[in-house]
Amino acid sequence: MKKVVLIGDSIREIGYGNPVAERLSDEFEVWQPNDNCRYAKYTLHGLWDWQEDLRNVDIIHWNNGLWDVSDLFGDGAFTPLDEYLQIMLRIARLFKQRASTVIFATTTPVRPENTLNENEVIKAYNDALVPRLKEMGVVINDLYTPLAEDLYRFICDDTIHLSEDGIAVATDLVEDVIRREAKKITKENSGELNGQYNTGIGAPV
Repeated sequence: MKKVVLIGDSIREIGYGNPVAERLSDEFEVWQPNDNCRYAKYTLHGLWDWQEDLRNVDIIHWNNGLWDVSDLFGDGAFTPLDEYLQIMLRIARLFKQRASTVIFATTTPVRPENTLNENEVIKAYNDALVPRLKEMGVVINDLYTPLAEDLYRFICDDTIHLSEDGIAVATDLVEDVIRREAKKITKENSGELNGQYNTGIGAPV
């Protein structure tokens, strides 16, 4: 049975995470943190805390971005773009040491009246990161584009989290990409069988 890890902020935690885990439970072992993985550097630190759970992983599906792009103090994004790219690429490298397949879900849009986030900034962060991840062999799951097609249907009244319809769309997309990528994993490249992707307890992160 292949092992799948879901990591991400509240778009996962109270959004697609549990529905995807339930749908995959017939064929996959699924683990996700009982935590909102928040901004990129928080997730980076989490790799140390979750190292036991990141053993023998075949697929990691991951998102970070909404916390990073937030303009909390009126002086720009919480995580400047150059720092965001540095941290996210570092996370991707570490994930690729632990799993044969790494999937990044693009940061989701917000409603226009959201006071801390702007879709132009979200899109700029996605656009800057995605090509770099592709160069590393990370699979891209584009959640931004389909959810941006109808913000008032797919984003709930708090202007940032997914509505029931938005969760349904994201759940389908996440499940589909995981099942598709799982079919590509062979006995030769599965970390579950040869252990080459797994870093032991105490190893530097």
